[in-house]
Amino acid sequence: MTLEADREDLAHHEREIAARETFNYAVLDAGETELLGCVYIDPPEADSPAGTDAVASWWVVDKAVGSDLERALAQFVPAWLRDTWGLTAVHWHP
Repeated sequence: MTLEADREDLAHHEREIAARETFNYAVLDAGETELLGCVYIDPPEADSPAGTDAVASWWVVDKAVGSDLERALAQFVPAWLRDTWGLTAVHWHP
């Protein structure tokens, strides 16, 4: 992705967040100095399974793949969306 394309993509996300259409969360190190990943929560898409509450996904940086952080996200995010957000039919997007 070019720098200009990245800027356009970030501006698009900023507009969606301001409109409360989508939610993006940064996964940071303890000192909040390094981005380790992101969590995305979006409205259902046209091709989402019927009854889908939201589409969610997350990623981690290469050095965190297979790590305790990735395993913690795999446990935390589904429970968080269910218990805090009340979402019972989340479609997990790779």
